[in-house]
Amino acid sequence: MITRIVKLQFREENLRDFLSYFDTISHIVNNFPGCYGMKLYQEKGNPTTVFTYSHWASEQDLENYRLSPEFSEIWPHIKVWFDGKPEAWTVGAYFNGFDQKL
Repeated sequence: MITRIVKLQFREENLRDFLSYFDTISHIVNNFPGCYGMKLYQEKGNPTTVFTYSHWASEQDLENYRLSPEFSEIWPHIKVWFDGKPEAWTVGAYFNGFDQKL
């Protein structure tokens, strides 16, 4: 399993547009084959900086999403609202203390 973390910065005047749009499309990523789930975080003190955090069965499953018609529709729609270049990391867990606490 891998985790994908994407940092997105939005112009303040477009944050509400993004969040409204996200509410209509979040299920697409969350239910995409190979995706175990997704969260959206907002930075405390700077809500125009958001992070998507998603778990994938494999890098190939993530790549399948990135090559999908769904991604091809979503990404151009939101990137016009960006206030900075997106950053992304694909990571694997070295230690997971969450499972012990839940």
